[in-house]
Amino acid sequence: MKIAFFTLGCKVNQYEAQILSQQFAAHGYEVVPHDQQADVYVINSCTVTATGDKKTRQMLRHFKAQNPQAKLVLTGCFPQAFPDAAQRLPEADVITGARGRAELTQMVEEAFRTGERQISILAHERGEPFEPMQADGFSQRTRAFVKIEDGCERYCSYCIIPTARGPVRSKPLEDLKGELTALSQAGYQEVVLVGINLPSYGKELGLRLIDAVEAAAQVPGIQRIRLGSLEPELLTGEDIARMAALPQMCPQFHLSLQSGCDATLKRMNRHYDTAEYARIVADLRAHFPNCAITTDLMVGFPGETEEEFQASLAFAQQISFAKTHVFAYSQRPGTRAASMPGQVSRKEKETRSAAMISLTDATRKEFLEQQVGRTLMVLFESPVRDGLYEGYSENYTPVRVSCQKDPRGSILPVFITQASDTFCVGELA
Repeated sequence: MKIAFFTLGCKVNQYEAQILSQQFAAHGYEVVPHDQQADVYVINSCTVTATGDKKTRQMLRHFKAQNPQAKLVLTGCFPQAFPDAAQRLPEADVITGARGRAELTQMVEEAFRTGERQISILAHERGEPFEPMQADGFSQRTRAFVKIEDGCERYCSYCIIPTARGPVRSKPLEDLKGELTALSQAGYQEVVLVGINLPSYGKELGLRLIDAVEAAAQVPGIQRIRLGSLEPELLTGEDIARMAALPQMCPQFHLSLQSGCDATLKRMNRHYDTAEYARIVADLRAHFPNCAITTDLMVGFPGETEEEFQASLAFAQQISFAKTHVFAYSQRPGTRAASMPGQVSRKEKETRSAAMISLTDATRKEFLEQQVGRTLMVLFESPVRDGLYEGYSENYTPVRVSCQKDPRGSILPVFITQASDTFCVGELA
């Protein structure tokens, strides 16, 4: 039987889809691209925004039209957060949430055997263990994503993720080292440690994120370590100093900001203010020269006045991010922000998005221009066209180089000669 996967959302979802792919392959399924005919289609959903829910429904209808005889599996955050809504989707033959997916192959086989819908959405509970998972490879052969943490207990006023993902739980260090050892032996030189709220790693184990980073650095063959998205206030000065002592640590940090206005941050129930955020950025830049600070910025949060937006704009200019994901607030049922007064109009959100994108595109270009004249170590990943290859430096600058020999999979020194709006160009040093 053939099975295809379609994954929405974050790197954690992508990692989990890889685990499910391995699980079905071990049961004799042939994994094919989702644009091909398959007997089973798995939609690994994201429910961070209502747009993600809409995309999930669209893909269910698309795959049912593509092959009416196929069994469709809906899994992930959407059914976990909104089980009743998920069960009302007629196209889904098998439905699971973000727990208990080890039984998914049996559920699919039961759906084929009986012709009946299979539904198992287990509620999250305090003290539930970290779901055992170990990836043995990825379609991208140069960088491996490894989930080390699940769950969030921060309860930002706009976010449904604590409902979808449950309490914090963490991968034991021995399991992490075992997984990384296997990935290293498979040829992976760079790993990205990811989680739903990554800096909460180890909370229930008496550990911290830095302990996982140092454990990863002990694995032979792992030359680069990156971190996924970070809640900034959970990074201490000691953590930053210990990370800076590791030669494998990549100087790139995605610090989720959301807003550059203190009043807005307070309504969001974020756990820092702009002064603390700026101090953390300064500490990172002091320990990691030429590091990339990237972020997410939301515009149009309920109650955001023009004055508050201008404050957010000014703070983004002050920090001068290397790259920014800008997005407009959208109401998420089940969150406090959905019923807050002062909902911003769609037109105003579009105007503010355009202004923020324009500013952060400019700071992105400034960062790339600062790379000119430097020699960066680049892990080459993909061909752009014949004789032109692209890879990423330690600080995640995309770099293109012309060379006769295929450099993919190699980490090579590159002298940066010029910068465009979105990437740099260099010569092998």
